[in-house]
Amino acid sequence: MFDLVYNYIKFQKKVSLVIVKTRAVVLRDIKYRDQSKICLLLTREYGQISVILKGGRNSKSRTGPLFSPGNVIDVVLYKKDNRDIQLASEASLVLSPLSESPDLERFSVLYRVLDLVRYASGPEEKNIPLFTILHSSIWRLCHSDRNFQSILAWFLLRLVGVLGFSLSLDRCLFSKNDLLATIRDTVIDELLFVQDPGGFALPGSAITFDASMQRIPVSSYLFIRALAATGNSPCPEVPREEVAAICALLQDYCSHHLGRMPHRKHLDIVSRLMGA
Repeated sequence: MFDLVYNYIKFQKKVSLVIVKTRAVVLRDIKYRDQSKICLLLTREYGQISVILKGGRNSKSRTGPLFSPGNVIDVVLYKKDNRDIQLASEASLVLSPLSESPDLERFSVLYRVLDLVRYASGPEEKNIPLFTILHSSIWRLCHSDRNFQSILAWFLLRLVGVLGFSLSLDRCLFSKNDLLATIRDTVIDELLFVQDPGGFALPGSAITFDASMQRIPVSSYLFIRALAATGNSPCPEVPREEVAAICALLQDYCSHHLGRMPHRKHLDIVSRLMGA
């Protein structure tokens, strides 16, 4: 009898309701039934969480509009450990790129960043560094009226570091020669970008040239180095065509590595609910 009571109390503790407040970024929202919506949040303390906002699509709802993708909010959650979708109640707006003057390029970069974070993070996996670079990227998007592709490149470069596959920037992957010194002392106009392991190599240093390598201009490598050294200062500027090519390079690199670490449980849950 004692064991039964003990196990029951232990179970109740596991499923007990707690009210928590956390800062979060809204990654995605989906219509649910008549007036509600389900939102996917990246929270600072609890990682990725799905929440339901009852009546969130009602025109009279004060909190519903705050749960829009890209918004940074402070939110109160009614959280149960045994519940896959939590209940959200109060919220206050901290930061919103949606309140800025409409700009298609800003929004394009914003949604690309949100998609990458949604794919890179798993349900309730606390990752403060990931939350921090997402928060910083949204802050940059809110406080810039240009150079949005450079902000995307800034985010991508930090994302690969947070996820554990940082690029090697200082030395040639094969010869181990100092890249900056070699660029300064010799006349070369391109380097090799290598997917595995991630980094750069000097022309002719690889035994064979394969599909995991591609040639890039030295100027692109120098821009990536400058981005890596950027703290809170604005992103460096380069010609629009070059930063687009760098973003494509870094996105390919992210996709290559993210394909090995899918986190889809929360999306499966939402899909089942939407089909109910």
